[in-house]
Amino acid sequence: MSINRKIPLRKCVATGEMFPKKEMIRVVRSKEGEVSVDITGKKSGRGAYVSKSEAAVAEAKKKNVLKHQLEVEIPEQVYEDLLKVIRKETLT
Repeated sequence: MSINRKIPLRKCVATGEMFPKKEMIRVVRSKEGEVSVDITGKKSGRGAYVSKSEAAVAEAKKKNVLKHQLEVEIPEQVYEDLLKVIRKETLT
C-alpha cells in the first residue's frame, strides 16, 4: 500500500504559473530588510517564488515584481544570484 503524498505547489511571481515547490527558487526578505536567494526554502522572512528559468528571472526583473512582492528595493546582485543558481542546476 503506497501513500500518495501531496506535492506542495507555489506560484511563480514572474509568470503566474503553478509549479511544485522543489522546481522553484525562493527569494526572501528578512526582518532587517535584507533580500537574498533562499536555496533551501527554509529561511525565515517574507518569501516570493520564481521558477527555475532564465526567462522567468528576466521577466521578474523587467516587471519589477519582486520589489512589489517583498516591498523593498531589490539589489542587482539578487538577480545575478538567481541566474547563477539556475545555470548551476542546468549543468548538473
